[in-house]
Amino acid sequence: MPSTLLNVGKILVLFWSDVFVAFVFWMMMDYLTEVWMISFVHAAGIVNIFWGTAHVLPLAIRYLVDTTISKYWMILVSSFAYTAGMCLLTMSTPPALAGAMGTCSDYKPECIGEGQKILLYTALGLIAFGISGHMGSIDRFIADQATNFREEEFSMSFRPQLIIFSFWGLSLVPNILSIAFLFIKSWKIKFGILAMFTTVSTLVFLSGSSSYRRRKPQGSSLTTVVRVFVASISKLSYRCPRHASELYERSDINDLYVVPHSRGLRWLDKAAIILPNKTLRQQERNRWRLCSITEVEETKCLVHLIPICFTFIIPGVVSSIGNTFLLEQAEVINGKDGGNFSFGPLLLLLLYYISKDRFTAFYEGFVGHLTSVGWNAVAHVVGFAMSMILSILCCVTAAIGETRRLDVVRSHGLIDKPDEKIPMSLFWLLPQFLLLGAADGFYEKGIDMFFSDQFPRMIFRYLKYIFVATMGVGIIGSTLSVYYAGIISERIGKHNWFQDTLNLSRLDNYYWLLAALTAANLAVLIIAAMRFPYNYLSLEQIDIDDGPLMKMKIRSNYLFG
Repeated sequence: MPSTLLNVGKILVLFWSDVFVAFVFWMMMDYLTEVWMISFVHAAGIVNIFWGTAHVLPLAIRYLVDTTISKYWMILVSSFAYTAGMCLLTMSTPPALAGAMGTCSDYKPECIGEGQKILLYTALGLIAFGISGHMGSIDRFIADQATNFREEEFSMSFRPQLIIFSFWGLSLVPNILSIAFLFIKSWKIKFGILAMFTTVSTLVFLSGSSSYRRRKPQGSSLTTVVRVFVASISKLSYRCPRHASELYERSDINDLYVVPHSRGLRWLDKAAIILPNKTLRQQERNRWRLCSITEVEETKCLVHLIPICFTFIIPGVVSSIGNTFLLEQAEVINGKDGGNFSFGPLLLLLLYYISKDRFTAFYEGFVGHLTSVGWNAVAHVVGFAMSMILSILCCVTAAIGETRRLDVVRSHGLIDKPDEKIPMSLFWLLPQFLLLGAADGFYEKGIDMFFSDQFPRMIFRYLKYIFVATMGVGIIGSTLSVYYAGIISERIGKHNWFQDTLNLSRLDNYYWLLAALTAANLAVLIIAAMRFPYNYLSLEQIDIDDGPLMKMKIRSNYLFG
């Protein structure tokens, strides 16, 4: 047991570096806009694509870990990529390679050459891969070491927000060190410390290589979904039988989980058709031509989830403004209220996480109460709806606050002075950060609990990765929304909402647009929720030679009906 704890500790050191790096990357907007002098829109696009990629990749990495490369080697490769990325990021700062590249060493855009740009973008790609590799492998690798835990239970104890975390998250030490970074002015030193930290954490992980328990890839249950589609397509010319009893279902008594046949998506039933020209034993050998009813029904469940999953994208777009546009607004406000008390982006982020944590706890209690009376499906719908209503309120509040900020900018003649602090209280930004935290709390916990309740059991181990990927699509989608909103606003109003500086831009119009899109998305969610067949787990007693045996069965029902 002590050796197991030691191995787990060596692996958890990698999480320390994740916490450390993720906090510093909250300040990446500052680095890109103040040092590289990139427009805030371009900088927001870079940050959102980075975080969106880091959210989407773990799903693909988890599939590779299950089918091709072991968890140990994936962690090792991603850690090396992580370390290399942080070293390249350090080298991309103007002072690092000024002599070698013949550029100046000041933190000014004229001191940044093509070499630094290549280093920066390469570094961001490597770091995103490193974060994704850790998210897709570490929790299950720890489960391999902790033999007294069931792997599924241990894995599910890790939150999907392992990298996107609260300040009091995984460990107090890296959080304190991260806050200390606020007082370091040199970006070269900041990134250099991160590079050393990731290097040390990788070496600590390597030190336990000879004692780690390793498992070979066992195959992926996602392959079952592909098999169902392949088998259905291969039998398109066959007619489905009238009765579900004529379709194939395994008769293995040890398989204690079955899903009864449903009438929807009948074309997928063709994967379970038993052909008359071959014996059943012959067909069972080729699993790409014959699938069981349970496998087909689980695939149907996944297909039914797609419309609702699409409604999760817009809340992700709204969520992404928290670490881009809202923080950029906070940076240009002087943060004084009455001249006595100073606020800053750090405090706003802290209040955001407090709000998120409190509303997450509230939602858990709310779901627990409704589930106890058999209304768990209603709890999910209400949770999603509340998330979107809070998102609408956040966007409306942000639009009003930005309109107020632009009025102050005009009244003080600061339109063409983007570097000047705006004499305005940060209290104007406080409501939107609190509302965004509440919306994200409902959004993330709601998706987590909905997927946990409705996700097909055969691919349940991929639940959190699909959940995180859904969030990632929303984050990347925010970049596209800004791009197309800018094009359309320029065509209609002859003025692009997104200019090089905040003072020249019209973020208030963009916030109003997000509020309208979220309202429309809420209507789509209600329609999709009413048409979604909710699954309910039940137990059925069957009699065998050794006595009665309880078998799990899934029944489906619509929200109203």
